[in-house]
Amino acid sequence: MLTDPMPAGAVEAARKQISLAAEDLDSSRVALLVGEVADVWGAAALWEQVCVPMLAALPGHTAIGVAVEHALAEGVRVGLDAFRRVPGRPLPTGGVLLAGAEQETHGLGLHALAAALRERSRGSLLFGPALPWTALASAARRVRPRIVVLWAQTPVTGRAYRLVRFARDFPTTRVYGAGPGWIEPVGAPAARLSTLPAAVAACAAPRPGRAGPAH
Repeated sequence: MLTDPMPAGAVEAARKQISLAAEDLDSSRVALLVGEVADVWGAAALWEQVCVPMLAALPGHTAIGVAVEHALAEGVRVGLDAFRRVPGRPLPTGGVLLAGAEQETHGLGLHALAAALRERSRGSLLFGPALPWTALASAARRVRPRIVVLWAQTPVTGRAYRLVRFARDFPTTRVYGAGPGWIEPVGAPAARLSTLPAAVAACAAPRPGRAGPAH
């Protein structure tokens, strides 16, 4: 199940192994471990119980601390991107567009969401961090997504009024803010996603007005 938690022992073991790999500045090893944990426990559990606490716990105040943080982040990104990805067999995007807010340099949460969607045999269009609002609007006009998820890590980039304005400009698109940066109230027609399972559920929901098979 998507929301089943990892046992405490498994969480502790995963964090220890990944931490040792990051301290050795071995991002490839981090990526391998991330993939192994996701294969067993799922992308959502990996992200929320292992990756998020580990990334938050790294102070990065020293030169070596910054290097360790980068090795961890890069390994997590690579591991998530490789998870359930079959070369030459792209998954249908389902009209889901994922991007980082303008000037937002962080975007690992989007990679976690993309991985969790692939786990359910669903794809996405992942644009990465720091997509300008004008570029996001142009992309939305071109691909006409049914869902847009915009990631913000800090309040500096999580500007709720811009998100609401974008949602009003694209009334046929469901627009969500994800990440800890959206601290201001996000009003309709936009909405906020506070967990990875909630984001997966929102992105995997059927199109409005499209009923399931008759019985």
